[in-house]
Amino acid sequence: MKSKTPTFLKYINFILILILLIKIGGYFSIVEERSINQIFKTVSRIGMTVWIFFIYSKLKKHGCISTFEKDGLLAPLLYALYLVLGFASFSWSTDPFYSALQWAMTMESFVFTIIFIKVVVVINYHFPDKQIDLVKLFSWAIFPIMLIYLIGSFIEPDSFYRGMRGGEEKRLGGWIMNPNELGMLASISASLAYLYSQKENKIFWPILFFFLSIVILVLTSSRSSAIGFILILGILILKSKNVLLKRTMIAATFIIVPLFINFVILKDSGGIEEVMSMTGRLPFWKALLNEGIVREPFFGYGFMRINYTDYFQGLNTYPGKMTHNTFMQVLMNLGFVGFFIAIIQLSQTIRNFIVNKTNQYNTFFIAILIPILINSFTEFGIFGEANYAILFYHFLVLLFIFKIPSKLSKQDQLKLKLFKRK
Repeated sequence: MKSKTPTFLKYINFILILILLIKIGGYFSIVEERSINQIFKTVSRIGMTVWIFFIYSKLKKHGCISTFEKDGLLAPLLYALYLVLGFASFSWSTDPFYSALQWAMTMESFVFTIIFIKVVVVINYHFPDKQIDLVKLFSWAIFPIMLIYLIGSFIEPDSFYRGMRGGEEKRLGGWIMNPNELGMLASISASLAYLYSQKENKIFWPILFFFLSIVILVLTSSRSSAIGFILILGILILKSKNVLLKRTMIAATFIIVPLFINFVILKDSGGIEEVMSMTGRLPFWKALLNEGIVREPFFGYGFMRINYTDYFQGLNTYPGKMTHNTFMQVLMNLGFVGFFIAIIQLSQTIRNFIVNKTNQYNTFFIAILIPILINSFTEFGIFGEANYAILFYHFLVLLFIFKIPSKLSKQDQLKLKLFKRK
């Protein structure tokens, strides 16, 4: 294909990195003032969707094929059904405005991801010299966030650290981001950096990304994220063809894991008892099942609502506005109907991965899925209130769906001939 490359495509990797960086950054708080944060989050997220749509429109105008062959459609269709049920729940939600706001943010993220992946597929097909690699793209997009946190931890610790347990423990995150959510991002970043290093001859940047992410992960003291990272790294190393790397990492594991368990998992006076109770979450979940869902079992309390009031409090539990478990969250807000849709949808997403296990993004899928799934058991997760785990999950739902057809229609064949003559 000898088509003249449009000017903006000369910088397309940088542009897509910037879009993804701002999109992820749109889930962080930039100031303590809530109204300013809401404006920032709205403008940054919607702005990036408009920007990626503009790029897609430019590609279509240039003559690129925009007809796609779609495989594994059940996963995105079930996700669309989940959104349809969420939209319908406005009519019975205990706070329709809040449900609508959360739904709109989730819907916007889904639309953004559809267009983003289409842009990547189109560019990789029409402009082989401008290949977009999602591993590199995500690695570079997350890197500035990790760097900002490292610098901020030194120059502004009061803002970048969050006091826990009455100030006895300091965790990186501050009021900017929940430490567990930040830990999840760091574990994803470290895993992608490892994959990035496997693709590059010059590994300075991948190594820098890897160790910076590990530092951030340790400073967040996030148990779930640390466990997720160990699982991912183990799986990725076992999948590697480098025998020396496997032996080295297995030997290192016997040294690192015991220290890690003592430093992160059993870091508190509560020790193993606190870990087994999921840091006090199990009684809350039990109350949600025994006292909450029984009142609205079929369709729940409305999208992202877990009670008739803003907080749920059991007879013997603390009050909570969210469930700290994405599957419990979807059960409470959309009932058993929504819960089964979500579970089947997740199984179809994993099924698409299994079917496409030889795809180049096989390891990328693993590096993203494990951290967000583990996060889903203790925090907002993939079916919770708006957060970047949902954005990452949307990429996994759509990762293997869009392909340029092997047999083009007559219209697309003509379009391709005109494209090549430009």
